[in-house]
Amino acid sequence: MLKAIFVPIHRQGWPFIALFALAAGLMWYAAMPLGLFGCVLTLWCVYFFRNPDRITPTRAGLVISPADGVVQLITLAPPPVHLDMGVDPLTRVSVFMNVFDVHVNRVPVDGIVDKLFYHSGKFLNASLDKASEHNERQSVSVRMADGRRVAFVQIAGLVARRILCRLKEGEAVRAGYRFGMIRFGSRVDVFLPPGVSPLVALGQRMIAGETVMADLQASEPQRQGEVR
Repeated sequence: MLKAIFVPIHRQGWPFIALFALAAGLMWYAAMPLGLFGCVLTLWCVYFFRNPDRITPTRAGLVISPADGVVQLITLAPPPVHLDMGVDPLTRVSVFMNVFDVHVNRVPVDGIVDKLFYHSGKFLNASLDKASEHNERQSVSVRMADGRRVAFVQIAGLVARRILCRLKEGEAVRAGYRFGMIRFGSRVDVFLPPGVSPLVALGQRMIAGETVMADLQASEPQRQGEVR
């Protein structure tokens, strides 16, 4: 119970929490109802920057969700051009995070970071397909031991104003490894290798570092789902 309540806070959140708490104090001094509202916002800020541990499946070939949220889109799309992965469309799985989801992002596969590219842009609603082309975003490619590459893209949303990514080219990473976050609502796209189908369905909720998004060793077709 205590572990569920006292979740670690991401270090990037403490300055924001301090500002929210200061504002709440000033609002309380001005009028108690405003102070109560400020306390609620401060608690939400603490909740937003939570950074819980996750149990990551470790079998080779698994692609793990890099973000908490809901699968918003599954479509064919060319990978980011600056990652030098060719122009042929790949299966893209888009996970949309709302302001109540954990926003710490995790690496989806074991491998070596071979390409990074940051693109400044707009702040359209991240649930829109065109956000992948027009919004601020950070693209990453990881080369696995078998030579195949998995790309993932942090995309800023309507409210998000800062993408944090601490990966470096040439760095060895493992699936489930915390590598950054997006502040205040956003989306993460994953581009699967050719011939790999996602094992998740539209509308399915993802848990970063835990949910298996795809299996490079599987041969089953793309999964379908329905509300029950």
